[in-house]
Amino acid sequence: MTALTAAAIAELTVFAGRLADRAGDAILPHFRNLAAVDDKSAAGQRYDPVTVADRAAETAMRALIAKTYPAHGIFGEEHGHSTGDSPLTWVLDPIDGTRAFITGLPLWGVLIALNDGTAPVIGIMDQPFTGERFLGTPDGASLNGAPLRCRPCPTLDGARLMTTGPDLFPSAADLAAFDRVRARAQLTRFGGDCYAYAMVAAGHVDAVIEAGLKPYDIQALIPIVQGAGGIVTDWQGGDAQQGGRVLACGDRRLHAEIISVLAP
Repeated sequence: MTALTAAAIAELTVFAGRLADRAGDAILPHFRNLAAVDDKSAAGQRYDPVTVADRAAETAMRALIAKTYPAHGIFGEEHGHSTGDSPLTWVLDPIDGTRAFITGLPLWGVLIALNDGTAPVIGIMDQPFTGERFLGTPDGASLNGAPLRCRPCPTLDGARLMTTGPDLFPSAADLAAFDRVRARAQLTRFGGDCYAYAMVAAGHVDAVIEAGLKPYDIQALIPIVQGAGGIVTDWQGGDAQQGGRVLACGDRRLHAEIISVLAP
């Protein structure tokens, strides 16, 4: 339960939408029109692409936050963490799904979360190319203003499961745990990044399992899935806001079953 008033949440939700607009304006001129892609991985590590669009979008959002709410903290993927005098922190991933972005696929999004010092209370996943804006607040979740609801799916044998890719699990043990779940699911799809979580909220996907996430990969998505009636935890059922191993489900009964299958 957040200490923010309903009026404050309403005001900050409108502002989060302004941030998404700024990010979209910075990104769209570069989508399917990239001159170069940089690799920010260290030597010997997995390819980690970043583009001028990622950097420009975060820069634009940070500038608007600094101008409008200078006391707020900012934690962004590309430009790091700056603390403020307020407990409120904006958690930004300017393009979640950069691999999709550089290959011309629209399965990426701008992630914007407002963390009140305890948990993310506002989340946006904005896809400016398709014109879709997924929003989660304590009042619920919506897509372009229309309410969202996760679909009932009580058991794994009827579940639609997603993860971004099997190669992104950081250890063989993590991949083996995912494979145990995949073997029992109705179907599994790869790809999607943040879009997969939005599809859980929209009732098209039942579960997303990932590992190795950063806080900016997941915080915006937690209020969206939860606002639609779903649940987001780590693989032990605990707090997922710091990333790591993450499980998102639309049905708590399915969540409990998957937790048991993930256990070693």
